[in-house]
Amino acid sequence: MTENEIGTVVVDTSIAIHRELGPGLLETVYEMVLGFELTRRGLKVERQVPIPIRYQELRFDEAVSRRPDCGRKSHCRAESVERVVAAHRKQVQTYLRFSGLKLGYLLNFGEALMKDGITRAVNGLAE
Repeated sequence: MTENEIGTVVVDTSIAIHRELGPGLLETVYEMVLGFELTRRGLKVERQVPIPIRYQELRFDEAVSRRPDCGRKSHCRAESVERVVAAHRKQVQTYLRFSGLKLGYLLNFGEALMKDGITRAVNGLAE
């Protein structure tokens, strides 16, 4: 699947989860359910994916994402907050930059309507 095809599955799945569970649970619940549902829909989902970080001559191999990655092509960050701030969006962009992934989603399950809680981030992905 392409990144954009994976993105469609991520968005559809997030909306379905939000409809069933509603807003306001802990983000770890949404992360686990999202990983479960994306796997059921045919995506390979990984958590605790190591991401090496380089800073000048230093390399940090222990930097890890606890967020779901879909087939090493897309990153999803589940939040459950009243309001997404710029720092949330920047975290997704930073992860994409260091991981080399081209597509990421910030999914705020704290919104009343899930469609208002979906932020798409790209890193060199052709639209």
